[in-house]
Amino acid sequence: MGLSFSNLNGDHNGSSSIGPSLGDIPESCVACVILHLTPPEICNLARLNRAFRGAASSDSVWERKLPSNYKDLLDLLPVERYRSLSKKGVFALLSRPVPFDDGNKEVWIDRVTGRVCMAVSAKGMAITGVEDRRYWNWIATEESRFHVVAYLQQIWWFEVDGMVRFNLPPGIYCLSFRIHLGRFSKRLGRRVCHFEHTHGWEIKPVRFSLSTSDGQEASCEYYLADKEGDQTGRESWRDYKVGEFAVGCSELATEVQWSMKQIDCTHSKGGICVDSVFIIPIDVKERNKRKAAVRS
Repeated sequence: MGLSFSNLNGDHNGSSSIGPSLGDIPESCVACVILHLTPPEICNLARLNRAFRGAASSDSVWERKLPSNYKDLLDLLPVERYRSLSKKGVFALLSRPVPFDDGNKEVWIDRVTGRVCMAVSAKGMAITGVEDRRYWNWIATEESRFHVVAYLQQIWWFEVDGMVRFNLPPGIYCLSFRIHLGRFSKRLGRRVCHFEHTHGWEIKPVRFSLSTSDGQEASCEYYLADKEGDQTGRESWRDYKVGEFAVGCSELATEVQWSMKQIDCTHSKGGICVDSVFIIPIDVKERNKRKAAVRS
């Protein structure tokens, strides 16, 4: 077995070689094979030998792994950031968040699938009454990818609206809000949650909705707090799925609008943090959900 393993990796020792090894496979053939692998798998195979290393760095391979609209993502960056990069380098660059719209929105490509993902900060949305400090405050935190969240103390008319227009590649996307009941801080190195302002979310549901420029619509309702007083999940961030939409042609920019509202003025509501909205391909969303379930 030791001899076979050595031969497999192209370890030739004069006449001791008993046949072809992986090192004898033409780089062009290797490139055809690894086209069917994910980017992390390609990077792992690059460690095998020179032929695999060369194929794993080929522009023709990484061009196929990039999304069809990757040049639109590059347009958001200074030319100096990518002018001299190989396609593999471009993939690595775009797999990190690319900010736009004054840093209130980010777009990136998923490291496994090469699919385009997006996030929009609460600062990139229209929030009713957000300029009035009697109702809303901005809280700096490392728990947000944007390092700031909107915290509601109390209000009667609760409404958050947003919109993005972008050239998304074809596919099915999921839109969701990231929300946290109460506010949080650190005390003696420990994370502590405060719920003194949290009220009203168990009385009436919050209505979520989305619409696209080609006429797709989705809506749903959630009670953000349990009617029975269940505290489960109150001390963590939660994703509230609004709905899904399909993109069929990447040559035209897709406009997506969304909202979250509870405008029944018979009662006040408060004590909630609004972080961001995520627009994620449905297959990436499901994979992330499975990984989170395994970790928990």
